Amino acid sequence: MQAVKSVVILGGGTAGWMTAAALLHRLGKLGVTVTLIESSQIGTIGVGEATVPAIKRYFESLGLDAYELMRATNGTIKLGIEFDGWRHEGHSFIHPFGRYGIQAGPVAFHDLWNRLRAAGESAPLDDYALGAQLARAGRVFLPPREPRGDFEQFDWAVHFDAGRFAQYLRQFCEARGVRRIDARLQEVRLHPEAGHIEQLLLDNGESVSGELYIDCSGFHRLLIDGALHAGFEDWRHWLMCDRAIAIPCVAADPVAIAPYTRSRAMAAGWIWRIPLQNRVGNGYVYSSDHVSDDAALQALQGQLEGEALAAPNPLRFRAGHVRKFWLKNCVAIGLAGGFLEPLESTSISLIQMGIDKLLHLWPDTAMPPGFAVEYNRLSIQEFERIRDFIILHYCANHRAGGELWRYCRDMKLPDSLNHKLELYRARGLIVQYESEAFFDPSWVCMYANFGIEAQSWDPLANLLPIDELREVTRRLRGDIAAIAREGTTHREFLRLAGALAVT
Repeated sequence: MQAVKSVVILGGGTAGWMTAAALLHRLGKLGVTVTLIESSQIGTIGVGEATVPAIKRYFESLGLDAYELMRATNGTIKLGIEFDGWRHEGHSFIHPFGRYGIQAGPVAFHDLWNRLRAAGESAPLDDYALGAQLARAGRVFLPPREPRGDFEQFDWAVHFDAGRFAQYLRQFCEARGVRRIDARLQEVRLHPEAGHIEQLLLDNGESVSGELYIDCSGFHRLLIDGALHAGFEDWRHWLMCDRAIAIPCVAADPVAIAPYTRSRAMAAGWIWRIPLQNRVGNGYVYSSDHVSDDAALQALQGQLEGEALAAPNPLRFRAGHVRKFWLKNCVAIGLAGGFLEPLESTSISLIQMGIDKLLHLWPDTAMPPGFAVEYNRLSIQEFERIRDFIILHYCANHRAGGELWRYCRDMKLPDSLNHKLELYRARGLIVQYESEAFFDPSWVCMYANFGIEAQSWDPLANLLPIDELREVTRRLRGDIAAIAREGTTHREFLRLAGALAVT
């Protein structure tokens, strides 16, 4: 058998064009051809404007310059996410891309921090993260190549216009031979005995065949579920938000661009704020059980800082994933595979992980079933790990009032999350499973900022005199704040990097 060489992608948007670009760039020398079907009459979601640092690895894999891409998409730097009012009203913290503080030999910083807290130290965890302090100061610089210590190790991602990003990748793909067909799917023909996909019949009269079909049809899931009936694992009992409204607006201060995403807790969900060079992206993610669509729209409009630039864009979704991401000769990537609300900007990273697994497990024309089994195992694990991390934001809240927030505090948690919480509360232990998307600093960030306290810590931390530990951390907080103040303003950084769009 030969490796698959004929690929048909149903759906464009971010998922479709990211997949096409990666397959063509990586496998083009093998003679792999890509046909992408999308209809210009069908809109895309187009509101996924925030990413995580892994996006830079995707750019590099295609030989793309991050700053050139930012210039083409009105992109900005993202150093983390501010969570405003999630623990309780008036409380905010930043989830940065980077480490906290410094280690003391084998003793992790969070063990030192837990000991300090028990001794009465009140400095917030944000004070120990350079990325968080840069974000608060509205300043940007690149991580040093040779950091002087753990506290100088941080990372960055980007915000961009998702529609422009898909258009950028479409041009990249078409210049390299991807065939694009502007049409709608009319019928899926399956093999009468084996049940795999044989042909896609389109409304323009064409029929398209391939050896491998990739479903990027979004929430419609036209191939993986509509034709192949993969089924769906619904997580709404844990993640109740099932709708969103998005509205871009004019920035209150177009010069001062915040280098972070903001998530503001509301009565029935949360509102995002994503700063681009030319506008601000806003959206309300909410539970329809706890607020009406009209009331949600009114609440979002009340949060806009400037004139709306487009009509409200309503979305409906279910948290969860298809039971099989790879079924027969079809692989679902992006929203076709599943959805987790964009609280931690994981939508595009899940697309990226789906592409990476497919490239690693690239099949031959026999479609060995073990490849699909492994792809599905890893995909489900990745969704479950991110699911647990998002649930933690909800279940650990201390908000007064609000039926959604009370429900989240009282709901039965997944066993995998309960296990993590038990070990952290017992001795500050951070548990990492296979296929984790978030590592120790991210979990420490949530535990500490939601007031989840460890009863003990690494016993080696007790070998350090408490007064010495207080003095070292006091100086460290001052050093981090001073370094952050030396950064460049965000807009000036974009200009110097050649990432500022021409207006």
